[in-house]
Amino acid sequence: MQRSILLVEDESRIREIVADYFTDEQWNVHEAESGIEALDMLETLKPDLVILDILLPGLDGWTVCKRIRAKSDIPIIILTARSEDDDKLLGFELGADDYVTKPFSPKLLVARAKTLIKRVEGTVGKEDHLIRFGRVIIHKRAHRVEIAGEVIELSPKEYELLLYLHKNAGIVLSRETILDQLWGFDYFGDVRVVDTHIKKLRGKLGDEARHIRTVIRAGYKFEEDR
Repeated sequence: MQRSILLVEDESRIREIVADYFTDEQWNVHEAESGIEALDMLETLKPDLVILDILLPGLDGWTVCKRIRAKSDIPIIILTARSEDDDKLLGFELGADDYVTKPFSPKLLVARAKTLIKRVEGTVGKEDHLIRFGRVIIHKRAHRVEIAGEVIELSPKEYELLLYLHKNAGIVLSRETILDQLWGFDYFGDVRVVDTHIKKLRGKLGDEARHIRTVIRAGYKFEEDR
C-alpha cells in the first residue's frame, strides 16, 4: 500500500531533496510552504504522516502541531535547527511523535518515518493510542478526551490526572502519591491541590465521574465498569 506524507517546509531546496527521497521509496508526497497552507491542505488530505518544520512564515510549527493535534491523531515528525532538550520536550508535550534536528540525512528521515508508521499502525495495533471506559474515549496522541463523541476541554494537569488514575485502575492512590507523580517531589504546595483538581475533573466528566472513587482517609481509586 502506497503511503503519503505532508511535508511542511518553507525552504524549497530541502523540500525538493526530502520529496525525492520519499518518492524513490514509493511514498506520495504533498508539499506545503507555510503553516496556514498545511492546515488548509489537511482539511481535504488524509496523509499517513506529517513532517513539520518549526521555523515557518506566519504560523510557526509549534502552533501548527497544536492545531493538528486538536483534531487528528496523525503521526508528526518535527524538523528543527534547534537541538535543546526544552524544545524537544515542548514538541512531545504538543503531541509530536518524533524529532529530527537539522542538518539531517534524508535517508535517515525516511527510515524514521517508516519506523514511526510501523509503531503507530503495525505491531502496536491501530487503537493502541486509544483508552475507552464508559462513554469516554481518550485519544492519547491527540491529547483529546471525548464523552459520547463530544470533546471536553481539560487542562493539561486534569488530563495528566485522568491518565494517571486510569493507568492505576483498581489501586488506591494517596493524595501524596498523586502529588509526587504529577506535581513532582520538589512541589511544596498543599496536598489539597489534588482534591481541587479531582473536583474539577469530576465536574467535566459528568456522569462518567463515577469511575473516580473517593476512598475515605486513603485517597482515590479509578474503577472500570463491572
